[in-house]
Amino acid sequence: MEENRDFIHYIEQSIIKHWDLDALTDYQGATFQYKDVARKIEKMHILFENAGIVPGDKIALCGRNSANWATAFLATLTYGAICVPILHEFKAEQVHDIVNHSEARLLFAGDMVWPTLVADAMPQLEGVVSLVDFSLLVSRTERLTEARERLNEFFGRKYPKYFRPEHISYRHAEEDEVALINYTSGTTSNSKGVLIPYRALWSNYDFAVQVLGDKMPSGKAKVISMLPMAHMYGMAFEFIFEFLAGAHVYYLTRVPSPKIIFQAFGEIKPHIIISVPLIIEKIIKKSVLPKLQNIGMKLLMNVPIINSGIRERVRKQLMEAFGGNVYQVIIGGAAFNSEVEHFLKDINFPFTVGYGATECAPIISYVDWKEFRLGCCGRAVPRMEIRIDNPDPQSGVGEVLVRGTNVMLGYYKNEEATAETLRDGWYHTGDLGLLDEDGFLYLKGRSKNMLLGASGQNIYPEEIEDKLSAMPFVSECLVIQKGEKLVALIYPDYDEAEKQAVSRERLFEMLEFNRNELNKQIPAYEQISAIKMMESEFEKTPKRSIKRFLYIDEEV
Repeated sequence: MEENRDFIHYIEQSIIKHWDLDALTDYQGATFQYKDVARKIEKMHILFENAGIVPGDKIALCGRNSANWATAFLATLTYGAICVPILHEFKAEQVHDIVNHSEARLLFAGDMVWPTLVADAMPQLEGVVSLVDFSLLVSRTERLTEARERLNEFFGRKYPKYFRPEHISYRHAEEDEVALINYTSGTTSNSKGVLIPYRALWSNYDFAVQVLGDKMPSGKAKVISMLPMAHMYGMAFEFIFEFLAGAHVYYLTRVPSPKIIFQAFGEIKPHIIISVPLIIEKIIKKSVLPKLQNIGMKLLMNVPIINSGIRERVRKQLMEAFGGNVYQVIIGGAAFNSEVEHFLKDINFPFTVGYGATECAPIISYVDWKEFRLGCCGRAVPRMEIRIDNPDPQSGVGEVLVRGTNVMLGYYKNEEATAETLRDGWYHTGDLGLLDEDGFLYLKGRSKNMLLGASGQNIYPEEIEDKLSAMPFVSECLVIQKGEKLVALIYPDYDEAEKQAVSRERLFEMLEFNRNELNKQIPAYEQISAIKMMESEFEKTPKRSIKRFLYIDEEV
């Protein structure tokens, strides 16, 4: 049978096939069935059309994960508009920048986001729609106002008797047509709007079907959405795949604290869990490892005849903590703590670690937990190819390059960054790694220096350092990650302090003041939790770049 690569076709067919099944639930709130999602999509299409929105226009989405967020996303793509998902943790100025840079005509805004925004700072917007109830928060055209006021009338006129599966007929999407512009940064000075084509969305979905399709029975499978849907990892594997597979997605609309997560695991019993390392590490370190630290347990774990029974008991308890119904936990986004990884492997817990990038929407490599090897990130997924550029003769480590169907078209309005990243048909990831003889990828560092927030947000330390360096008495600085916290290492301007007769105690107080002022300017997940005054300048390369790797493990 000929392969159908039209991504929109799969949205259409899933809605028709799963019409009466539960689709999207706001945890401890309302549930939409597939037919409810279809009705809302149709109403939004009518709204867009009557407001003068045309295919190719940009529509931005900024809010916490919710059933309405997912519905607005689907409505945008199936209409032919380009979706611009924005992390709701971004500061107002960053949201304004992205909306303006993307030239979005409409913005869907969540209840936590909208009060922080300033409509006048987004002059190109024609309207703002609430993600709570799809009401108009701002309208700058009579067409949009009338379209919203008469929406139910227009819908009733179009479907006077009923709205049924046979009415579902969406447009065709070309493979290289832009589906999304996903921003990796919230600043216009370094705007990196990744142009993601429909082929990449389809390819990521098809990959998930191949590796997990039989583990997600239609009408029965459930998943909990914990990662931001505005981030490609969460969007692709906690929402798109499940929705197209006929699964039921639950959104943790509140901050996913460990207590809420465990409660949701117990009630929902998800079939797969998608996570970033910090969430799993927190669960293991706080709930499991402490119980194994007493002397009796340590002795038993080292007795060959007995330890297999104990390991099985620990595995069973951990499986129950994750709901008891999970096929595997898929971890991605950053390096996994080796102690936790070895422990999970030792008890035969079903987990695996993948590798991806926003620029690949996101998957690059993966392997099922039964084939997973310690320290690896799997092998190249279907339609993707990995090679190591200029590998070190001794270690085999070099830059990871990839090419294939998942790779982006480039960066929006940023030809220089596109040319630098996409060269000779290969996407240059900026990450360091090696491939073994079986094709397993082992990452050895991120030359891009990117850090990962607790919920999967990309953190670019250079952007934070740039702001901090501009503050009084800061000569040089580095931002490093300690567990879930970000710490600023600061080499103060001691000469200036001496000139102004500022004591060390007073100098530290002034740097602390800088930290608090900085935190007012950046998202919560980028907040600096502490500072450390360095006694000497940072070591540098011949190009005068700080040798960042020397300070990653700095004691704070």
